[in-house]
Amino acid sequence: MREVSVNTVRDVVASLCIQANKILPADLTACLVEAQKGETQPLAADVMTDLVNNLSAARELDCPICQDCGMAVVFLEIGQDVHLIDGSLEDAVNEGVRRGYHDGYLRCSVVEDPLLRKNTGDNTPAVLHERIVAGDQVKITVAPKGFGSENMSCLKMFTPAASREDIIQYVLDSVIKAGGNPCPPIVLGVGIGGDFEQCAYLAKKALCRSVSVRNGKEYYREMEVELLERINRLGVGPQGFGGRTTALAVNIETAPTHIAGLPVAVNFGCHVTRHMSQTI
Repeated sequence: MREVSVNTVRDVVASLCIQANKILPADLTACLVEAQKGETQPLAADVMTDLVNNLSAARELDCPICQDCGMAVVFLEIGQDVHLIDGSLEDAVNEGVRRGYHDGYLRCSVVEDPLLRKNTGDNTPAVLHERIVAGDQVKITVAPKGFGSENMSCLKMFTPAASREDIIQYVLDSVIKAGGNPCPPIVLGVGIGGDFEQCAYLAKKALCRSVSVRNGKEYYREMEVELLERINRLGVGPQGFGGRTTALAVNIETAPTHIAGLPVAVNFGCHVTRHMSQTI
């Protein structure tokens, strides 16, 4: 049994909140740069140039890459041989978010009640997902989620009679309906299977997978590739102004489901789909 202080978790969460808001994953940056080179329409090319330049400006000025610093989504993979000490894990995570958003001068966007709308002032509470895994380590992933893209997300409870093409068409229709609202080019997380809430979780988790890594199963790997190609033929383009680049990647995650159901969730990520991880 390995003891891990929740104070260490707190400090890592604080650091990841700042890093994730200021530094885009290298493979996603590379996708943006490559897409910029491939745009032939003048307006689309100009928009892509602005997006790439924005990343450079954020790095040089040490400021967030987007003014919407998101709701802090935190994934914890906790080894079953870990003994957490020194207090409450949930409190430590929220304190980490509080410190990260304060020390990093990040915009606080969380309201304490969905209808009364009073800002909590420190971007807490976080959306926390915990999973027990083998081993004696704790993997922490912080994914700040802006709501321009989040608001376009959707879920449908298909019947088992739905075909592969039905699911693909649903995803395509979702992208068309979203248009320029999620700040394309987008990263798309698709969850298939599980039940109502697990399906949405899978779609969110998919956005934390590297855009350079395809699904481990050939069937879904081919589906990711086909969806990306077909989405980019829709012509929505960068920021919705038309062009060849509507999406940078499509990541699919799946889970077993009930014989009577086939849930499908689509979680939109903008061109700065942010996430950062550290293992302690």
